[in-house]
Amino acid sequence: MQAYIIRRLLLIIPTIFVASLIVFFLIRSIPGDIVTKMAAQHMGIWKDADSAAVKARLGLDVPSPVQYGRWIGVIRDQHGSFSGLLQGSLGLSLWRQKPVTGIVLNRLPVTFELATLSLIIAVLIALPIGIYSAIRQDTIGDYIARSFGILALSIPGFWLGTMVVVFPAIWWGWSPPLELIRFNDDPLGNLEQYIVPSLVLGMIMSGIIMRMTRTMMLEVLRQDSIRTAWSKGLKERVIILRHALPNAMIPVITVIGFLIPWVIGGTVITETIFGLPGLGHLLLMAIHDRDYAIVSGVTMFIAVFVMLSNLVIDLSYSFLDPRIRV
Repeated sequence: MQAYIIRRLLLIIPTIFVASLIVFFLIRSIPGDIVTKMAAQHMGIWKDADSAAVKARLGLDVPSPVQYGRWIGVIRDQHGSFSGLLQGSLGLSLWRQKPVTGIVLNRLPVTFELATLSLIIAVLIALPIGIYSAIRQDTIGDYIARSFGILALSIPGFWLGTMVVVFPAIWWGWSPPLELIRFNDDPLGNLEQYIVPSLVLGMIMSGIIMRMTRTMMLEVLRQDSIRTAWSKGLKERVIILRHALPNAMIPVITVIGFLIPWVIGGTVITETIFGLPGLGHLLLMAIHDRDYAIVSGVTMFIAVFVMLSNLVIDLSYSFLDPRIRV
């Protein structure tokens, strides 16, 4: 187990390196730059000399490979020091001139809470429906459950979120709170603020989990071990929960692991629609402002989080099925 974990952690290093190359150079290929946007805010009164001075101050006056070397911390920055990924720093925001690490950590609880609640809601919706659909195959309840799964897969998340905001505002005068309610300040108010966007994200994900649960349960229920359990006269609840469900959960857990990047990406739109100041909203604003440091820092943070989450998912297999050894 320890050797497997060490190998997986070592494999993360080259993956992070490739991801850093893609993230760093891809954001800089977007038309426009931050100096132009800064000049636009000054009503076009900047001169070429002023733009050159701003580029030098921000460290953008050198070729992109040199900027990348500074960002990862193998080349001295414009201040003559090594401060990059290798030193545990995500750099400074080009607009705010504040550490990106602090900005990310300040927004992280919002996205973490939204993503966690969404996954919990998706699982609570999908597992019971998927199990019921499998054990009552080809009944009216099964048809309704399968229709729900297809509907959940078909509805775009951004459309559903928009409708949830627009129609309640028209019919009942309800709209999402404009200010973030911290959990420490008001737990119930915090939950009330998060429940609607979490339901939107969770509803979309539940379709995928529900269909996978149904498929795997049908496969497991046809195995000889389950037939033996039925022949022994065990109760249906015992057979389903103790014998069938654990064997069907490994592919379902794998799907949930694949959904983690999707839910993190889904928070970009959801946080924007519901006015939640999380990483998704921060990333969208940083792309608009061409704040390369924040875009690169947030994306790298998410990439590392997804890699570690997949490692935890893989390790969970041996606990679900003792026959699996890593």
